[in-house]
Amino acid sequence: MAHIARAAREEGLGASVAPVVMAAPVAPVTLRPRYLEAVSAAMSARRAALDAAIEELELRHSQIIAEVAALLIATVRGGGKILAAGNGGSAAQAQHFAGEFVGRFKRERAAYPMLSLTVDTSIITAIANDYSYHDVFARQIEALGQPGDVFVAISTSGKSENLLRGVRAAHECSMTVIALTGERRSPLGQRADLTIRAPSADTAIAQELHTLIVHILCDIAERELAAGAGDGQGRLR
Repeated sequence: MAHIARAAREEGLGASVAPVVMAAPVAPVTLRPRYLEAVSAAMSARRAALDAAIEELELRHSQIIAEVAALLIATVRGGGKILAAGNGGSAAQAQHFAGEFVGRFKRERAAYPMLSLTVDTSIITAIANDYSYHDVFARQIEALGQPGDVFVAISTSGKSENLLRGVRAAHECSMTVIALTGERRSPLGQRADLTIRAPSADTAIAQELHTLIVHILCDIAERELAAGAGDGQGRLR
């Protein structure tokens, strides 16, 4: 350490320079057989649960997924936009959905107009502070929603008050509401215009099914809209 202090004095830095501390090497990790066994068991259980849920999703919900895809395509072609929201993991899903629409999923094409209402912390905290957390989505929909737009509400429970108020605000703006929920019937599913219920009572499986549904919707919309490129789609009004 003496050479560091000496170099500092020569540079006129004096005692203001903190000594450099070298990090200790990371000790090798011992891989215990039971960890591998736990991973293998978890993979097998998840594969079985997902296989069963996906089969059920295809049998019971293919029609409604196709209807939602058609609505999203018609909205973009008509110059409308899509707003999405959720809480916790569903907030991340709303952002993921918007990212695939505005960016791209698999194809080079025009950007499609979709906004997640979960990303602006200044707006969210202002509304929560001045009004209520229950109003964080409804207030944004009042500001941004237009007739012909779509609101996508994502919730595995289907009971979130801020989403229920968002649905009401969307309908007051003459918007169509799509809900992605869990398996059970819920207030959100009952109030939405189109509801896709992930057929699993396991929250983690339902969230993974929501990701699959989002990817299916993005793939269909992107394929159809890219075929009509050049007609002005994707412009946020």
